Amino acid sequence: QLQLAESGGGLVQPGGSLRLSCAASGFNLDNYAIGWFRQAPGKEREGVSCISRSGTRFNYGDSVKGRFTISRDNAKVYLEMNTLKPEDTGVYYCAAERTTNWFLCPSTVHSGLEYWGKGTLVTVSS
Repeated sequence: QLQLAESGGGLVQPGGSLRLSCAASGFNLDNYAIGWFRQAPGKEREGVSCISRSGTRFNYGDSVKGRFTISRDNAKVYLEMNTLKPEDTGVYYCAAERTTNWFLCPSTVHSGLEYWGKGTLVTVSS
């Protein structure tokens, strides 16, 4: 079965840090550009960050620039989240887009995102 799985979410105080991971089963992440998205209660899913197949191109949403860092290795994609704020609370999803473009960075929700994980909950609260 082909699927993505996120891990690393949890409850953290404002100013704290978390590291999310995204792993694939049944397929090779090397062929995919990866995006991280989040959805807060009552809001639409929004793009947080993305990374290309090459790992050399990445983008960040304005609200997380300077605080979040995306990276990847042969097996997983990571989202390092620092200086967390209550408004970062939400379910975080990773999604994969198969592409031959080594520099494609899927920063918005669209039909080309072939696989989605079930999400991991991040709660930032004191």
